[in-house]
Amino acid sequence: MNRPIARLLATLMSPRSALVLLFDLGAVAAAWLLAYALRFNLDVPHEYAIAALRALFWVLPIYGVAFLLSGLYRGVWRFASLPDMLRIARAVAMGGAGVALGAYLLQIELAPPRSVIVLAPLLLALIMGGARAAYRAWREEQHRNRTSGIRKPVLLLGAGAAAGALVRELGASSEWTLAGLLDDDASTRGREIMGHKVLGPLDELPAWAERLQVRHAIIALPDASADERQRAATLCLRAGIRALTVPAMADLIGGRVTLAAVRRVELEDLLGREPVWIEVDHVRSLMRGETVMVTGAGGSIGSELCRQIARFAPRRIVFFEHSEFALYRLQEEFASAFPDVQTVPLVGDVKDARRVAQVLAQTGPALVFHAAAYKHVPLMEENNAWQAIVNNVYGTYVVATACGRAGVQRFVMVSSDKAVNPVNVMGASKRLAEMICQAAQASHKTAMLVVRFGNVLGSAGSVIPKFQEQIARGGPLTVTHPEVTRYFMSIPEAAQLVLQAATMGEPGRIYVLEMGRQVRIAELARNMIRLSGLTEEQIRIEFTGLRPGEKLYEETIDAAEPLLPTPHPKLHVAQACTVEATLLRDVLRIIESGTPLTDSQSRDVLIRWVPGYRPAEVTPTTPGASDDDTPASLSAHSMLRAG
Repeated sequence: MNRPIARLLATLMSPRSALVLLFDLGAVAAAWLLAYALRFNLDVPHEYAIAALRALFWVLPIYGVAFLLSGLYRGVWRFASLPDMLRIARAVAMGGAGVALGAYLLQIELAPPRSVIVLAPLLLALIMGGARAAYRAWREEQHRNRTSGIRKPVLLLGAGAAAGALVRELGASSEWTLAGLLDDDASTRGREIMGHKVLGPLDELPAWAERLQVRHAIIALPDASADERQRAATLCLRAGIRALTVPAMADLIGGRVTLAAVRRVELEDLLGREPVWIEVDHVRSLMRGETVMVTGAGGSIGSELCRQIARFAPRRIVFFEHSEFALYRLQEEFASAFPDVQTVPLVGDVKDARRVAQVLAQTGPALVFHAAAYKHVPLMEENNAWQAIVNNVYGTYVVATACGRAGVQRFVMVSSDKAVNPVNVMGASKRLAEMICQAAQASHKTAMLVVRFGNVLGSAGSVIPKFQEQIARGGPLTVTHPEVTRYFMSIPEAAQLVLQAATMGEPGRIYVLEMGRQVRIAELARNMIRLSGLTEEQIRIEFTGLRPGEKLYEETIDAAEPLLPTPHPKLHVAQACTVEATLLRDVLRIIESGTPLTDSQSRDVLIRWVPGYRPAEVTPTTPGASDDDTPASLSAHSMLRAG
């Protein structure tokens, strides 16, 4: 059975399609007779009228076959659009050509006038297209009338191609009704998109929202820069508007902008950061078919590194984690999200040299990402300073040197911007860990790299989860100082750039991620309140004063460590100071002695070892004796003086 016959039977078997086909054939007859009427100025001679009626016996079948061959009945009238109109035009043109050919071949005694053969298809296209457009308009009007009481008015920010696609979808939405559009392009001012007016620039959002009683806006600016999208999101929040956004065009699959792609504005949208790109081929060539190990795999950065690594077809990923619960959660996540990726979950402490060596011997990784560390600044500043040094410094030494002895190709340490001109124990311990990597590089073939970056949104112990918990409790949000600022990037962005640095890393180098602009924490708190749909009257902000070890602003570069460019615009190389060969010996002698130091003694050793470390004044929190009163402290002090 050939295809036209199959289509004909399929159409006739569908009552709805058969009804539409009958309508279209009626339109053919109407257009044919109307063309005759127009040709003879509404006074058709009797013999031509009879000829016109007789011609329908062969005109209708020709058009019917043309309609079926053109797939005219695959569309739904309710959603008639430009592709349907183009399909009608093709079908009518095909039918008109068939009629012209039939009139010539049949050698009819009273042939149809040439003007009728030309005019009839034009009239037919108007009737068929107009009927479908009218039906769609009627259905949408009925839909609007039914949902007028429940649909929420929304403003579209942007009047480009993305906005045009959304206008069409909003017309059929049962949730939203479009109140108007705003765009900074002066050439669009006063114009309309599908009947909806461009009201003015984005800055007029508060005024139009108040006038139109709108409480929601969709930011339709996928092609705009990150700064422009950030400005639009900030305008919404400051106006008390609940903001939704279309992702950047690079994040949209196939470039399609639909209501399904619209999402709530998140904190990442307020950072004003351009989307990160990485050289996927280089990363894949580094990871494909290899065993990759991540220490601190259950943490925020470690777990995201594991997720990103899974994209590049590694042979297996070794999860090395001290926390049993964090390891269990990560393993469960991978079982459902990455079932094809082989994982090896291993419990262990980075300070346990025998366990680390055993794991490396058993699994044989080609790359090791060292993300395990104590990172909470105030917690490490008081009563835990020595543990910060032991974990961050000695743990890095253990893993790095074990990788060197095991023949690992690359060891990548995840560091912090707090290592630059540190004022707290955490930052100084991370800087010392960087120096340990530099010192260890001299005696090992393993390429030992350091990647340094700032705060990440949503990481464990960061300010974001804390603010979220405080908002959930009804406030207040506690901010240390009105002027305190920090660098922020998203966790996936940080993880991707760490992987990128691993591909270009030369032994012993320190890579610094470009962090963009600093964010005022007080403004971040206000934005989080607005994102939650609340106001500062409902959730107040309370300033508590800087905590131990904190400073007003962070730094990513040191004057003594100028930055050099790399092929990637968001990665730089710090020209780190030369590390003395005796450093490794001195550090190990103190740490491996097994004698714990007090907080003040810990700062003393950091001052001695870490150039640029200037500890902030810290008041001891333990009542009674000072830090230096115990025999253990005296013993440790003696070791320091002897060293």
